Amino acid sequence: APFIHHQQKLEDSRQAATTTKMCGILGLLLADKEANVNQLLFDGLTVLQHRGQDAAGMVTAERLRLHLRKDNGLVRDVFQQHHMLELRGNMGIGHVRYPTAGTSSCAEAQPLYTNYPYGICVAHNGNLTNTDELYDHMIGKQRHVNTDSDSELLLNLFAESLKSNSTTTDNMVDSVFATVSEIMGQCKGGYATCYLVNGVGLVGFRDPHGIRPLTFGCRRQNNGNKINGNAPADLTIEDLENGNEAIDYVVASESVAIDTLGFQLVRDVKPGEAIFVDMNTGKCHTKMCAPNAQLAPCIFEYVYFARPDSIMDGVSVYESRLNMGSKLAEKINRVYPNHDIDVVIPIPDTSRTSALQCAYGLGCPFREGFIKNRYIARTFIMPGQATRKKSVRLKLNTIKSEFAGRNVLLVDDSIVRGTTAHEIVQMARDAGAAKVYFCSAAPPIRYPNIYGIDIPTREELIAYERNEEQIAQKIGCEWVVYQDLDDLVDSVKSIADNSNNEAQQPLTTFDTSCFSGTYVTGESMGDEYFTKLFALRNDDAKQKRLGNGNTDGKPQQSNAGCESASNDTRNNKSNEDACESITNL
Repeated sequence: APFIHHQQKLEDSRQAATTTKMCGILGLLLADKEANVNQLLFDGLTVLQHRGQDAAGMVTAERLRLHLRKDNGLVRDVFQQHHMLELRGNMGIGHVRYPTAGTSSCAEAQPLYTNYPYGICVAHNGNLTNTDELYDHMIGKQRHVNTDSDSELLLNLFAESLKSNSTTTDNMVDSVFATVSEIMGQCKGGYATCYLVNGVGLVGFRDPHGIRPLTFGCRRQNNGNKINGNAPADLTIEDLENGNEAIDYVVASESVAIDTLGFQLVRDVKPGEAIFVDMNTGKCHTKMCAPNAQLAPCIFEYVYFARPDSIMDGVSVYESRLNMGSKLAEKINRVYPNHDIDVVIPIPDTSRTSALQCAYGLGCPFREGFIKNRYIARTFIMPGQATRKKSVRLKLNTIKSEFAGRNVLLVDDSIVRGTTAHEIVQMARDAGAAKVYFCSAAPPIRYPNIYGIDIPTREELIAYERNEEQIAQKIGCEWVVYQDLDDLVDSVKSIADNSNNEAQQPLTTFDTSCFSGTYVTGESMGDEYFTKLFALRNDDAKQKRLGNGNTDGKPQQSNAGCESASNDTRNNKSNEDACESITNL
């Protein structure tokens, strides 16, 4: 059976709460068995890099042999030429991650692997909220869980269920869908996943609420690597299910990866739906695996995380942000009809679209006043307030002529802790602004997110138990205006095309939990889960983990948590640079 070589200390205990993550996932299966998928995975992960800059990984399948490479760092740094030469095969999955509640160990970088049955790898985006229960279930099945990652739980749940279902039927399609149905019945939370099953194919599915995004696409094999050529727009779901043509398949977190790789976007995976691409027949199968699934995607994807050129659940992210800007302008004109704003300036980069439309609605000029250094990590996910403050000054610099003597309206996508907002307001004043106003394209964030976005504990949120006047005083501006939640929902919902319900579920509901405190999976703020979440997410706990001060009594992982590279034959190699080996013996 396939196995993975590693030298890692076994953990003798586990954390009370799970790793959460906002990530990007990608899966590809090419019809040509002699083709290599590695370059497409690399390019697709690079396009999805905005979803995670902490770690990257990919695994490829070459005639039943798996090749895995993962490590901390950006896509361009993790995969060097010698890695790409080893990552052969016509099927593969990839992952980019940012660290949140868990550690930054590369042992938790994905894809994750288990050897039985078949050899299965997973790339996962999201967060499970019933991990204690799932962990106990896996221990009862005598399956070892080696990290704090809920992704490893998903991997073992899938493997255990597929093993059981494969013994009751010879039909792999039925086995896969029965497995996904069982997982959806067991798991609670928000998740989108892509599995590589060695010798079988690709499996992707989305939680019953569709909280985390997932799309899939295709192209005819003879399309080659065309990007700007004519896309095979005539391919239909029926074509994919019949398997009469040689077709390449892709599954991705966002449609922008499908577009960039030259594939035809078929549609979003529906909430509670699974897609199975059989590598042996070339057929694509889809099935609803959760009863009463109801689409309720995370609205923060449209506010911040998704790229503006993506289409999510039938909605253009760019157009939704234009609407957010229009709504902001309407509110400012309503609340401050006699405002004296001279210029509207966005906080790069996500807020630029909303700020442009806001300026138009206010009848004020739009100006670029901040220049961004693109090689600094996003600050709201950086642990430690002092680190965040320093990072803002490194990340942004002002064009002083745009501020000098002017009353400026600064537009950001959201305000989380307020650390970044405070530093930016001070930078505007240092650049000579007469008055500084601040507005947010999102409503006040007053509650933690439990579905894969590392929004801090309530006490660390600037909007916690503060009104807009108090927040303005805290960040040092004249006044602050937040988007109304109803306006935010309408900004997205008004664009949705709900006319073709067979291809797309109607988009009428969203997960707005970080704004409203209402969780679509039924959790309430008084639950024990939130107590555990606070213990894991607060800044002190994160700082202890960064300083290797484990708070749970577990031994530190060897080799910085990385698996050893036993298949790298280069001279003067280092474990950090080498590929991990998954071989058939």
